[in-house]
Amino acid sequence: MQIPYEVMSADEHDRLARLYGPLTDAVRELMDATIRTEADQDAITAARTAIQAATDALRSSQRDETQVVRYAVGGRPVVWSNAVIGLRNPIAPPLTIHHGEDGTQCWSEFTLTGAYEGPPGLVHGGVCALVLDHVLGEAASEGLTKPLFTGTLTVRFVRGTPLGRLRAEAVVERTEGVKSFVSGHLSDAEGITVEAEGIFIKPAWARDAG
Repeated sequence: MQIPYEVMSADEHDRLARLYGPLTDAVRELMDATIRTEADQDAITAARTAIQAATDALRSSQRDETQVVRYAVGGRPVVWSNAVIGLRNPIAPPLTIHHGEDGTQCWSEFTLTGAYEGPPGLVHGGVCALVLDHVLGEAASEGLTKPLFTGTLTVRFVRGTPLGRLRAEAVVERTEGVKSFVSGHLSDAEGITVEAEGIFIKPAWARDAG
């Protein structure tokens, strides 16, 4: 069944982004500080107390996940909890996706820190796949404006992906009926580190809708 969206004005979107964006950034900074800290026991205890107080403040008013209203701005869904681009998700790097004029290609430049580490100094392979799945999906769906979902994703690790500044790119190779075939890659300053190919499929409810 198609997910219903309510239209959110651009002004309201910007207001909420200004409200919640800095909070999410602060939690990202906390995550990084937690990974790197060598503070003593007293400092750790004080930090835990402060974090619990902040958590309690945020828990004082929470939305019911079974009654979430989903919004769209300018025809694009607002996906603030998304694990790759979510403005309200501190796990997300987050990526800012740029699209070509025809909508069939996209790219993003971003930084992955120690929170995404697998082997020492390198990005976890699952995180590489996560990023590529999203970027290829952005290309297939023309910026999340068309309903297509991952059918298959094939990832080839050319070499280790270093933590730090990276670039992801994707392009739609062809479309056959309800399937879009997309390719892409991750790269650092030295070149490609991971290659990916994906098949993205229009769901049955979208086919019935024409």
